Amino acid sequence: MNEAESYDRPSKGERKRQSEALQDLGEALIDLPQSELDALPLPEPLRDAVELARRITKHGGLYRQKQFIGKLMRKIDADPIRQALQAKRERERHEALRFRRIEQYREQLLQEGPTALDRIAPGVSGPEADALKALVERARREAAAGGPKHAGRELFRTLNELLGTISR
Repeated sequence: MNEAESYDRPSKGERKRQSEALQDLGEALIDLPQSELDALPLPEPLRDAVELARRITKHGGLYRQKQFIGKLMRKIDADPIRQALQAKRERERHEALRFRRIEQYREQLLQEGPTALDRIAPGVSGPEADALKALVERARREAAAGGPKHAGRELFRTLNELLGTISR
């Protein structure tokens, strides 16, 4: 039997990296809002440990509780938790991209005027388009005057609703 065949388990360093990754995952659970934590498929002992960690204020006690959470994480299948947290990050990323896209559209409308509306929202026509064009003009006047930008915010909300209905 050669040396490579005798080692069929992970090395000590690999086990430590896995353990630290699980503890990091457990620490991410502590930072989640309560509603998202409730939605995760967690065993009861782990859920209790996470909720206790949220109440601990002393550094040493919190450190030990995080270690305990890491220990509990090693005893369960952490893939569903990882997948749920990854899905949350993806939703947040998509929302941020959508927010930036709407900001860009609003800036285009403010710079170019209602003529950019046909390019940004080609499906809008009739009274809805007329109201949107009037809102764009009002927002452009407010921006030029340098005062409060109520119409600009209203334009953002309108674009948000409009793009939400177009993409669905």
